[in-house]
Amino acid sequence: MVGRILSFGDMALEPDVRMLDAVRGLLYDRYWASRAADMPLYFMYRDVCFSEEDRELIRRNGLRYDVTIIPPALLGVEYVKTAGHYHPPVPGQRLSYPELYYVLKGEAHYLLQKAEGSRVVDVILVKAKEGDNVLIPPGYGHVTINPSSKELAMANWVCRDFSSVYKPYVEKNGAAFFELAGGRLVENGSYGPLPEVRLFQSANYEEFGLQKGRDAYSLIGNLDVLEYLKNPGKHRRLFDLLFKL
Repeated sequence: MVGRILSFGDMALEPDVRMLDAVRGLLYDRYWASRAADMPLYFMYRDVCFSEEDRELIRRNGLRYDVTIIPPALLGVEYVKTAGHYHPPVPGQRLSYPELYYVLKGEAHYLLQKAEGSRVVDVILVKAKEGDNVLIPPGYGHVTINPSSKELAMANWVCRDFSSVYKPYVEKNGAAFFELAGGRLVENGSYGPLPEVRLFQSANYEEFGLQKGRDAYSLIGNLDVLEYLKNPGKHRRLFDLLFKL
C-alpha cells in the first residue's frame, strides 16, 4: 500500500490515496501530466474518531469527520490540489449539502465555484491557515489547493448521507481556474466566459457556533451545533450572508 498510517486517539487508520493517474485530466500543465510517472498526491482518512464510543456518537448524529493530508508539490507549474467535487441536494430541499473544513496544519486555498445551468456565475478563493475554519455553502463545488512548501493537514465535518459528485469537474478538465506557482490564477478555457475571482480570508463564523483556533474535533461535545450540515434550508439566511461583500 502507498500511504501513511494516521494515529488518532485509540485508532490507527489507513488512508485512501489519491494518485496522479486519477487526476491527470484535471491539471493545467498537460505536457507535464502526459509524461509524469504515477505517484501519490494526497491521503484521505474517512470516519476518523478517537474511540469507538465517539464513532457511534458521530454516526448516530448523521455526521462524518475526516482528515486529509496534502504534501507540498508542483504538478508541473501548478500547485498540488484535490480533484474537486460538488455535493448533491438535500432530499426535499433545493439546497445542496454544505461542508465545514478546519486547517490543522499548513496553509490552504479553497477554490469555490457556483454554476447555474452550464455557466459558472461565481468563483471564490478563500485563503486559510492553521486554526482557520472554512465553510463551503450550498451550491458551491470546491477544490483544495496546497500553495506552500509545507504539508497541509485539514479536517472536515460533513453529513454522512451522500456521495460527492465529481463528474462536472471531470467533464470540464478541472476547476474554473488553475492556481499556478507564485499564486497566479489562470482561467480554464473549457468553461467559456468566467466571472472574476473574489478573494476572501477565512472568517470566524461565530453565527455557526465556530471559533478560530478551536479544534474542529472538539465540536463532538455538542454535535447539535453542526445541524446546518444536514439541514441547510433552515439556515439559508446565514448561508446567503457568508460571502457577501
